[in-house]
Amino acid sequence: MKNIITEPAKLLWTPESAFREGANQDVYVTLDEETFQKGVKILAETFELVALFCVENFAEHTGFTLFYAFEKQGCPEILVIKRPLTSMQTTSVAKDFASACWYEREINDGFGVEFTDAYDKRRLFLHETYPVGFHPLLKSFPNQPIETGKSLQQEEYQFKKLEGEGVYQIPVGPVHAGIIEPGHFRFSVIGETIFNLEIRMFYKHRGVEKLAEGKKPADCLQIAESISGDESAANAAAFCIAVESIAGSHLPPRALQLRTILLEMERIYSHLGDMAGMMTDVAYPVGATGYFILREEILRLNQALTGSRFLKNIFCIGGMRRDIPSGSLDGLAEYLKAFPKKLLEANELVHKSAWVIDRLETTGIVKKELVRPLHLTGPVARASGAAADTRIAHPYGIYAQLELKNPTREKGDVMSRFELKSAEIIDSVTIINRLLGELKPGEATTPFNITDGHALAVVEAPRGQTVHWVYVKNGVIDRYKVRTASFCNWLSLEHAVQGNIVPDFPLINKSMNLSYAGTDL
Repeated sequence: MKNIITEPAKLLWTPESAFREGANQDVYVTLDEETFQKGVKILAETFELVALFCVENFAEHTGFTLFYAFEKQGCPEILVIKRPLTSMQTTSVAKDFASACWYEREINDGFGVEFTDAYDKRRLFLHETYPVGFHPLLKSFPNQPIETGKSLQQEEYQFKKLEGEGVYQIPVGPVHAGIIEPGHFRFSVIGETIFNLEIRMFYKHRGVEKLAEGKKPADCLQIAESISGDESAANAAAFCIAVESIAGSHLPPRALQLRTILLEMERIYSHLGDMAGMMTDVAYPVGATGYFILREEILRLNQALTGSRFLKNIFCIGGMRRDIPSGSLDGLAEYLKAFPKKLLEANELVHKSAWVIDRLETTGIVKKELVRPLHLTGPVARASGAAADTRIAHPYGIYAQLELKNPTREKGDVMSRFELKSAEIIDSVTIINRLLGELKPGEATTPFNITDGHALAVVEAPRGQTVHWVYVKNGVIDRYKVRTASFCNWLSLEHAVQGNIVPDFPLINKSMNLSYAGTDL
């Protein structure tokens, strides 16, 4: 593995000015404004922006500090550049890192920091109903209900205007049919062909990061589990890993093995739901039935193993909240013997239907060249030929010992995402079977003593890379930053639908199955 300090960015700092911390020994460097501006283009040549967030009154600095997290292929560490600000105005990096656009708008909404040369300065999560001058992540703002009837934002959100002969707009949402969460999709079309889509989210903004402030780490675990309902295990694991890194905790082998089993169970049921949803959206319920049945069986196994169909209230800081009995694990092993055959049978039913394949192939293509600038991860990236898997690139827990496969597809269409998720389900079954055969006896948790500090954790949730950064000060959470894979991957949908017809949008959307709640924190 390469050492991230010795890469091209060494032009900006010396090894002596960087320090390491966290489970993966991530590299932290502090740069002043001038050095950072000089280094942005150097970093853009080889580094990918993982996350960007703001912290008020970090360590000894009074005011705001921007944190830029980068990764580089072949480097297990994450590079985190700290940039202390001397005023409420600073410069944008979105022209060099396209994925920074939403981050910068988020920071402007939350803290009031203005990115003076940003090409998009529209509000992100503060919609028109919020008061003027309201920045909820400031320390001066108490976490309490706000008055929404006075001094509201007067300017209506401006969508991009596309004009021309025969061009018209189709607004979809934010309220959708059924139980789908709110999100607005503004299509510009000629006939039925889409040539532009603009997405507006954050109708479900819940103030998750503000809610965590001032709480003890153990009391924030339920907040982490509630970020996105079908990624409970991944978010709980990421939060625990960050806090455990701060405390210097070392988990017993059994705890690491049980965590990994449950993380892969979450991946299985999530992908099964996606595959069933794709069949439903092409009006092939017969093809969806097999996947729905398998998903329900996995959810019932989750219930038997943990007491929760969605794997809640089982992880804790220091390991597992409770051990899983051998009898339950034996039942899981027995069930998985027949699982691959059942999945194969469901797949065959799909592949025998030529009209279904016709709907999936060449539909909703995500080009590989979009992966790096938008920081696309998970199945969306891997189905477009990018071998992006956090379990391999930045291994956590016991993933480094498992010699994981990294299946990819090249075409980037709905069919590629469908096939990739099927392959990943089988890989997850293989991982679980191996761990069940090697399961260690002993304790499933270790004593935990909180200390002050900060740490970053990155995990591979079913939808892709999820980032949790935790800052503990005086024994309580001072800043909690979360970025799920959906936050970045939504922008790939704007590109994937171009050139497709409007009736294919639900199918393309379902093939990615991105989380509204996981974006709207």
